[in-house]
Amino acid sequence: MADTIKKNIAIVVGGYSGEYDVSISTGNAIYANVDRARYNLYKIVIPRNPKAGWYHLTDNDKQIPVDRNDFSVTLSTGEKIQFDLAYISIHGNPGENGVLQGYFDMLGLPYTSCGFYTSALTANKGHCNPVVRSFGVVEVAKSRLLHRNQISALDPEALLFEFDLPVFVKPASGGSSVATTKVKSIEQVVQAVEDAMREDGNGQVLVEEFIEGREFNCGVIRDAEGWLHVFPITEVIPHGDSEYFDYNAKYNGSSSKVTPAEVETQVSDRIKDTSTMLYDLLDCRGVVRFDYRYNPELYALYFLEVNTIPGQTPESIVPQQARAAGISTADLYHMVIECALAAASR
Repeated sequence: MADTIKKNIAIVVGGYSGEYDVSISTGNAIYANVDRARYNLYKIVIPRNPKAGWYHLTDNDKQIPVDRNDFSVTLSTGEKIQFDLAYISIHGNPGENGVLQGYFDMLGLPYTSCGFYTSALTANKGHCNPVVRSFGVVEVAKSRLLHRNQISALDPEALLFEFDLPVFVKPASGGSSVATTKVKSIEQVVQAVEDAMREDGNGQVLVEEFIEGREFNCGVIRDAEGWLHVFPITEVIPHGDSEYFDYNAKYNGSSSKVTPAEVETQVSDRIKDTSTMLYDLLDCRGVVRFDYRYNPELYALYFLEVNTIPGQTPESIVPQQARAAGISTADLYHMVIECALAAASR
């Protein structure tokens, strides 16, 4: 019996946002853990500079250009590599906002993330929040979306009229808490808005109320057979200089990530049930992570955001949750790949 032909998988990393380094770490973890006996892996780098060419980074650090006309790579031997699947590992622009998804859709190339529309919608918190609120399955924090042309005449007092301090000011399409500020005084508003505006590629800033309580995350994935797996939830507990789950808490150890979260069963079940509903209502694909705040005094659960390309290093939240569910990090990556390949073959 002939050997099964291995699929060519492009692990796409990098991107144009402040999450470039996080993306590289995620891609490296996937590249190191996926079974080479099952797949041929190729690391594809999209540099920080949008005008720079994409390239395949070989194991000996040689850069081979990517032909963006068909997303192919021609090796020094003359062999042309065309891919069966793109494993999108870019957080932020252009991997999490629908841009790459639209490109791959036009080429007819399957990929591992949510589709173009869901990616574009969920990447912009100011657009996603009203949609999630309309579903009526979870509370959503009060917020206001600012556009670039509103900044020059910004009136901090008018902006904060409907909010109580503190508030969060963040890029509407940002991630990893890059350029996010917990604003505690009116004097901080202008600088916080300007910082967030510089990071957001579309020039949009979200001002969002602060929700007292505890922060929980829940990962969800649909496997190749169509079964939905909802992972044990995680509580994120910032400490040290981090007052919330900021960049330092996420990546420099200034937080504890407790999985499974030490919380009442009814709260855990509520978060899992809500995540299940949102996964389908938002037409998600692959592995995603839903983030919430829970106010125990009000028994109120608030949706914060959905990460359609969550961090996937072994230390990241979703792999931790998968391991708590008995799924190894390598098996999680294989589930993501097989789910996308199965969906493409239907």
